[in-house]
Amino acid sequence: MIHFLRRNWAFAYPEKPAKSQGALRIGLLGASNIAPLAVIAPAKSHPDVIIAAVAARDEKRANAYAKLHGIPIVHTSYQELIDDPSIDAIYIPLPNGLHYEWAIKALRANKHVLLEKPSTSNASEAASLFRHPLLKQPNAPILLEAFHSRFHPVCAAFLEHVDKEKVVSAHATLTCPKGVFPETDIRFDYDIGGGVTMDMGAYTTLFLRLIFGTEPEECLEATPRLMPTGFDKRCDQAMNAKWRFPNGGIGTMHVDLSLRSLGPIPGVRLPMCEVVHDEMILDDQSLDSSGKEHAVVKKVIIWNMIMPVIWHRIDIEKKHTIRKSATKETLKQWTTTEYEKAYTWKDEARGGQGHDSWSTYRHQLEQFVHKIKGSGSPSGIWMDNEDSIKQMTMIDSAYKKAGLPLRPTRSYQEAL
Repeated sequence: MIHFLRRNWAFAYPEKPAKSQGALRIGLLGASNIAPLAVIAPAKSHPDVIIAAVAARDEKRANAYAKLHGIPIVHTSYQELIDDPSIDAIYIPLPNGLHYEWAIKALRANKHVLLEKPSTSNASEAASLFRHPLLKQPNAPILLEAFHSRFHPVCAAFLEHVDKEKVVSAHATLTCPKGVFPETDIRFDYDIGGGVTMDMGAYTTLFLRLIFGTEPEECLEATPRLMPTGFDKRCDQAMNAKWRFPNGGIGTMHVDLSLRSLGPIPGVRLPMCEVVHDEMILDDQSLDSSGKEHAVVKKVIIWNMIMPVIWHRIDIEKKHTIRKSATKETLKQWTTTEYEKAYTWKDEARGGQGHDSWSTYRHQLEQFVHKIKGSGSPSGIWMDNEDSIKQMTMIDSAYKKAGLPLRPTRSYQEAL
């Protein structure tokens, strides 16, 4: 309990080191609700990052936002911020349908880009963005899709327990209680890339891809719960989907932005991923020549992979069976369970990267800065350009199987 309290206090009130000369100056497009958690707070504890500017459609809102968060420069338009020569990188947390346009504009201005997930409205846009000639030129700016949960040590620790080729099934769940996001929220606006599969589904599809270590062959099922009467029926409020992967394993997800309550009890579930492996026969010397065999089925679960700094846990469960080799008759069964946590990197090569109070966003910012400064990604974790395209391809496959239209493309030319 003491460790829990100390860690979360340090997360909420991080140390604020002096900023270095040449610190990366980041500008925010939009006075968004996510930026304080995603970049503003993480930048406070990073000596090489300054949140230097913000722009919003409403200048009054931008000024109030800047005052609240101690941001020195306010621009009257997104383009004005991008054109500011004092800004090195742009953070884009705009509605999904605006990501492509403003990412291209920022790259054209030779700004590095931290782009909120999902990167674009569909896979076609993602391919156009992440394979853009601007990213292939010498000293090209860095473009990173901000899958923050990928960067925390617990994600790597979880995957170390997964034998990708032997995964029989994997299930990822992410939900939010009904009422947190009203039906009028931009998350449910089809024209700007809304829908739960674009929102929470971005996380669950990523974890399924990481678990299997490859791309799905086919989306087998996709069952949406559409928006209620009076709202856009092209938008999914909840989605259940199933994919088949090359090893024959099945990946499923359940996402819901409006989870129903059970009477007075709000619909709250911990985010989780569960992985079941194929049965393995152990080389058990005690059973030699006895006509018996020792079989084990391993299950690995990660709890709260989205905000693990607050609390998380990895469960490694092994179900043992002693049975007759010939008839498979069960003689004895037992289950062992181990629990693991990973608030910091354990291996020496990455041991200096981070503190147990660092959020997923702080770890992500660390790697983003290292990449820009040319020192690679010390943790070895990165979301490369092709990965982002594959990510959108999997999301699109769910919409196609569900019989829903893909989120609409907004070309850069249309936005000029």
